[in-house]
Amino acid sequence: MKDKDKLKILLIEDEEVVRLGLEDNLRCAGYTVIACGNGRKGLEEFSKSPHDLVILDVMMPEMDGLEVCRQIRALGRQTPIMMLTAKCSEVDKVVGLELGADDYLTKPFGISELCARVKALLRRANALPTNENATSPCQRLRIGEVSIDFKAYRATRGKREIILSAKEFELLRYLASQPDVPVTRDQLLDNVWGYNCYPTTRTVDNFIARLRHKVEVIPEKPRHILTVHGVGYKFVQ
Repeated sequence: MKDKDKLKILLIEDEEVVRLGLEDNLRCAGYTVIACGNGRKGLEEFSKSPHDLVILDVMMPEMDGLEVCRQIRALGRQTPIMMLTAKCSEVDKVVGLELGADDYLTKPFGISELCARVKALLRRANALPTNENATSPCQRLRIGEVSIDFKAYRATRGKREIILSAKEFELLRYLASQPDVPVTRDQLLDNVWGYNCYPTTRTVDNFIARLRHKVEVIPEKPRHILTVHGVGYKFVQ
């Protein structure tokens, strides 16, 4: 794990006043910050070198934040992404999160809240040390021909790699860590997404559907990721 002062944050924000303010506050908090003023430059910067976190505005010229997020995930990178937006529509939040964003903050927001979210994302990505036990209840998993390595964020079916997003890995690990135990959608939102405020539990259903298509032999008749009607879901080995 890295020391806090070694962590590098890529900030992509087109509003200069907001960008400069975030730069100053994040640097004061001990992070190294690389800032870009539009989506295209931000994506170019991301491709040059590794970053520990991306803070990404949605509404930007040349290339909007949703497209930047989509292209980052298309590269197979699991770098945590926090999206910033002036929009408050549930649809916008769902689209951003389903494209692979890990957190979503609506403007205007307080710097203390932003920094708390940043710290939480970095901890979940194992970038910052934590006082909690570092041992995960589930590091590896076998589902039929599918092998999951949660530590390496890698999934394979035989010799073929399966592309899972960071949230799909976390969702599967949480379910698999409690085999045969029904888990509610609210529990999944609180424990996988990491905070209580979330646009809709429907997003959990969408993530579950995608997971089934990637790891189940017959997604329409799942044998491992099961629906518990009136409750939520459970994992069966």
